[in-house]
Amino acid sequence: MSVWPTAEYSPSLRGAEGILLSVRISVEPRLLEDLLETLAEVSFPVNPEIHHPAPALAGHRLPTVVEFPAYENRMEEIREALRRRGFDPGAARVMNMLEEIQRGSQLQ
Repeated sequence: MSVWPTAEYSPSLRGAEGILLSVRISVEPRLLEDLLETLAEVSFPVNPEIHHPAPALAGHRLPTVVEFPAYENRMEEIREALRRRGFDPGAARVMNMLEEIQRGSQLQ
């Protein structure tokens, strides 16, 4: 008899609002200000990290990437804000924050 749970275990950072996620949204650089205004409308503080395309590659219309942490219970609010302002709600890609941190430390 095993004392370990049979379900797959995935470690995470969990709070009262669920699992802490890393949210990543890619937009055309000209839409960055609109996206930031959209994120300012949600009911919790968003502290975005913005990644601009390299200048040598900017002519290739690479997207600007905005990343920020959010709890899983806030994702519907984020997607609804995107929808209201004309962004594709599916543009918000999410990853377990702990997995993102671990992946980043492995790359260094």
